[in-house]
Amino acid sequence: MENLVSQIESINSIVNDFAWGPVMLALLVGTGIYLTFRTGCIQLTRFKYTMSHTIGTLFEQNEKNHGENLSPFQAVTTALAGTVGTGNIAGVTGAIFTGGPGAVFWMWFSAFFGMFTKFAEIALAIKYREVDEDGVHHGGPMYYIKNGLGRGWGWLAAIFAFIGGLASFGIGNIAQSNEIAGAMKDIFHIGPTVTGIILAFIVAIVILGGVKRIGTVTSYLVPFMSIFYILAGLLMIISHLPQIPGILLLIIKEAFSFRAIGGGVFGYAIMLAMRQGCARGVFSNEAGLGSAPIAHAASSTNEPCEQAMWGIFEVFVDTIVICTITSLAVLLSGIYTGSLADYTSKGAAAAAAFNQMLPGTIGGIIIEVSLVFFALSTILGWSYYGASCWEYLTHNKTVVMVYKVIFSFVCIIGAVGSGQLVWDISDTLNGLMAIPNLIALLLLSGVIISMTEEYFKDK
Repeated sequence: MENLVSQIESINSIVNDFAWGPVMLALLVGTGIYLTFRTGCIQLTRFKYTMSHTIGTLFEQNEKNHGENLSPFQAVTTALAGTVGTGNIAGVTGAIFTGGPGAVFWMWFSAFFGMFTKFAEIALAIKYREVDEDGVHHGGPMYYIKNGLGRGWGWLAAIFAFIGGLASFGIGNIAQSNEIAGAMKDIFHIGPTVTGIILAFIVAIVILGGVKRIGTVTSYLVPFMSIFYILAGLLMIISHLPQIPGILLLIIKEAFSFRAIGGGVFGYAIMLAMRQGCARGVFSNEAGLGSAPIAHAASSTNEPCEQAMWGIFEVFVDTIVICTITSLAVLLSGIYTGSLADYTSKGAAAAAAFNQMLPGTIGGIIIEVSLVFFALSTILGWSYYGASCWEYLTHNKTVVMVYKVIFSFVCIIGAVGSGQLVWDISDTLNGLMAIPNLIALLLLSGVIISMTEEYFKDK
């Protein structure tokens, strides 16, 4: 058995080195750079317009009947539910320990261009989605690959859907359930089995109710958990305001450090910071992976670019705001100068950082509570991604219902298991999802550019 696990780890390591290696990261970020400059850098030049037409619309009265589909806001909260997860805390902390403070700069760098990558994904998802006999919208990379590139590309759409369907069990469930079980044990001393059973029950109630129920739950859960974490971060920043400029200078300085590490060649430090920052940034905000467009395609809106602006907002909140809060806590505390092995997990390291930054043990409690909500929201968001992928592959609602039941029970497995190998495999599957998606984005770049120019020409 040990030999089998060892072989799986070795194979996964090789594939992971490719999926998150320099070539793939260059393709992920490079696609965003290419599309950004071809469309006039709208995430910067149209930032005010984007914010006023996304978050600014939440205070307007909307009496529209959305039928069996999601409202534009429910679509974005469902997407954010799958996006804002443990990677915003544990993933960012690990990136800084491995790549140093400079990794934060490269995380920001990838997020800036990732804003338009996600804009492009969502616009295509709305344009090429399909409507079933009940009037429900279905979309995502598998649909814009098939309908945008033509039916001769159906094989590529099927590959994306298959990888996405598998990934939903890993990063979308087992890894998150494991984090919830750990947090519940630390906070309330509840055993993993009990946590797993309760979690499976909650998840089943929500996801068996369909996308409308998922959208309703996330429309309350996501704003609450995001505001909770952001307020805690602002409290930390305000209480250590004099130190912030020095930390920002450290981030920039270390991002371009050509020093050698551990006797390695000069320049290795910048390579390591770049890889860790870009990889964790993409892993956190999912720009280019193709997952979030699946949720946005369920929106009732008919204007692709109108909904796509929420993609810019998503990446901004996820990486520029939430991930930065985690980064500042880790850097201000100075714990990153030690060893990650001194902590039971990356989440525990983040909790230690927040404990140093806030009075008493309140910082650690905030991290543990945030991990629970972040992980739960990810499970709900990814349950819809997985169901959509399997429905695309099978065109069978019974299969989808069976998937949802299995997905709920897998929460128990995730809660009681040890998750490192699952985390590693999930990380690999996430990276592999990007390949068919990026191929489609590049081949459909002309459509993206045309849609964007047409939408913004009078604005």
